[in-house]
Amino acid sequence: MDRITRGGCLCGAVSYELTGELRPIVACHCNQCRKATGHFGAATQVEQKQATITGDTLRWFRSSEQAERGFCSVCGGNLFWRRFDSPFISVWAGTIDGKTGLKMESQLYPESAGDYYDLPAVPVVPQSELK
Repeated sequence: MDRITRGGCLCGAVSYELTGELRPIVACHCNQCRKATGHFGAATQVEQKQATITGDTLRWFRSSEQAERGFCSVCGGNLFWRRFDSPFISVWAGTIDGKTGLKMESQLYPESAGDYYDLPAVPVVPQSELK
């Protein structure tokens, strides 16, 4: 039986259901993730076909030539990141309801980290090595 993970935005207008195993958490310290989340990003990932997203307030913002970010237009809750040429969707770990059972496994772009926090004690990997 597939694992089902649920989550959504702050106001509840956008919700999602993920089926199957989730990728371990990857932290991203890039400037875009820092501005989108207010800190560093921490996301899991599934194939897009494993994600059922509901709510008519979901909006997509093209944040670069390669990717877009999904958020709720009512509360501003940042929920998703996806590359245009990828079958995967990243889901911000903090939007998952309840315990996740996930652990942070790696991090990206430590050279862009804010000066107000210490980097997590996990390996640094190039983004090209992720799915």
